[in-house]
Amino acid sequence: MQSYAAPPHDESKRAPRAGTVLLAAAALGSALALGGCGRGDGSPKGGDAVEVGYVVARTSSVPLTRPYTGRVVAYQTAEVRPQVSGIVRQRLFAEGQMVEAGRALYRIDPSLYDAALREASAGLRTAEANRIAADELVDRYRPLAEVDAVSRQDFVNATAAARQAEAAVSQAAARLDTSRINLRFTAVPAPLSGRIGRSLVTVGGLAVSGQSDPLAIIQQIDPVYVDVQQSAAELTTMRRGMKAGLSVPEHIPAEIILPDGSPYAHRGMLAFSEVTVDPSSGTVALRIRVPNPDHLLLPGMFVRALLAQSIESAAILVPQKGLRRNERGEAMVWLVGPGDKAVQRIVTADHTEGANWIVTGGLSAGDRVIVQGIGNLRADIAVRPVAASTPEQIGPLRPASAPARR
Repeated sequence: MQSYAAPPHDESKRAPRAGTVLLAAAALGSALALGGCGRGDGSPKGGDAVEVGYVVARTSSVPLTRPYTGRVVAYQTAEVRPQVSGIVRQRLFAEGQMVEAGRALYRIDPSLYDAALREASAGLRTAEANRIAADELVDRYRPLAEVDAVSRQDFVNATAAARQAEAAVSQAAARLDTSRINLRFTAVPAPLSGRIGRSLVTVGGLAVSGQSDPLAIIQQIDPVYVDVQQSAAELTTMRRGMKAGLSVPEHIPAEIILPDGSPYAHRGMLAFSEVTVDPSSGTVALRIRVPNPDHLLLPGMFVRALLAQSIESAAILVPQKGLRRNERGEAMVWLVGPGDKAVQRIVTADHTEGANWIVTGGLSAGDRVIVQGIGNLRADIAVRPVAASTPEQIGPLRPASAPARR
């Protein structure tokens, strides 16, 4: 039996047809992709209205705050100083701890003051004995002087001596009291309650009454003060606003921002405002009282204070994404106008409150402010308004055309 080999394929004739099919499929896919991109640019077609989200403007009372940089100051500060001189024998506290007013902090050697107390006590007894003798002499001379048994001058001298003895008793009693006080001052007390710092004298050191350096410093840090400086220009603006109808709260609150940028948990209150302007800096001193139960604020720390100095009684809050500024720096918003047409309006917005702009002019209660879809707006374009809280509807992606198969 004879076998026959199959004739060879002519690859040169099949290859052009396969390449033609692949090129046609690629061209079709590119055309579909370009067509999809042209339809998905988000621009309205013909007379289609642009869907926008809006919020309704409502007036409310909004505090106008100003940021200031301030420094934390202790509510009260006292220096621990000796009132008697002597060698420090004991230190009765741990550095950095809380101490109560009147608690003994140091003990000075009491030996000299104890001896002075005993001496003053003996002096008082001597003075009392002399007074008794002087009084008895006066009592003896009185009847004798009445009958001229003694001279009148002797009786007068005896009476004066008795009075001097009485005064000596008072002086001796005062010296005794002084000695008791000095002995008590050998235990140096805390002048106020608060946190005590490091000790500036060691055991064995000499403490001198009236010395220039304190033994230690106590600071009361709950509450604390935050001292800030307000420029005279801001003060003038605030007072003009008061004349224009802005109200000032009875108790002006202040929010404290910590050095790491986080808000402090407790709100402070303005406690004091200086009545004169510092001529060297042109500022007015303000003092804010802030609760500090956790002792997180420490004296000397720099913080920021957001101080509400006035209240805008007819302000409108607009989300920040709904307000833009033109090339002249003017604030402007888009509104849903009559006939659902986009209308642009210039407004007055100089301050912020959280995530909102405080608009004080250019808007009225009931205006519909567009906050979503602003990028597609033009003046007088037709819009389809929906509430800004309505979730946006996102359609499914159209699958790309698959390449042609043989």
